[in-house]
Amino acid sequence: MSDWWAAFWFFLPAGIANAAPLFACRLPILKDWNTPIDLGKTWRGKPIFGANKTWRGLLFGTFVAALVGLLQYRVITSSVESTFFIVISTAALGFGALAGDAVESFFKRQIGVKPGDKWFPFDQIDYIIGGLLAVSPFVSLQIDDVLRVLVIYFGLHLITSYIGYLIGFKKTPI
Repeated sequence: MSDWWAAFWFFLPAGIANAAPLFACRLPILKDWNTPIDLGKTWRGKPIFGANKTWRGLLFGTFVAALVGLLQYRVITSSVESTFFIVISTAALGFGALAGDAVESFFKRQIGVKPGDKWFPFDQIDYIIGGLLAVSPFVSLQIDDVLRVLVIYFGLHLITSYIGYLIGFKKTPI
């Protein structure tokens, strides 16, 4: 990646995957599937991830990331040679973003931060770090690429969170 647009385009599947669980819980076919990833288990007397980190969100977000990646690939080429690689690598981006969010939730639960309470800036960068780590077996990124992704998606997270608050999807602006 050599520019800001490429960094935005590259990480877009993870960015969309990070928001996908908010929509998955509103889909009639999925809204009742709310099994927590941690199955309600605790560690040291506290939830591992909490009830808000569900299999529905993880699987739907991963699927959405792969779909977005496939659509992006179709926009830039008509070749089908690398379709499998695109689906797998963008699914990894989405999975990593959501796993990063879950790991951050683990730490929030362990230090006593309640679900929905803010933990700035970790709430904004957890999915970015998770997505970048998960895609690293597939793509080699330079440090300037990583920094571009961090700057872009940190800012976009703040903006989209505020919009989500304004339209009633979120309880707090950040």
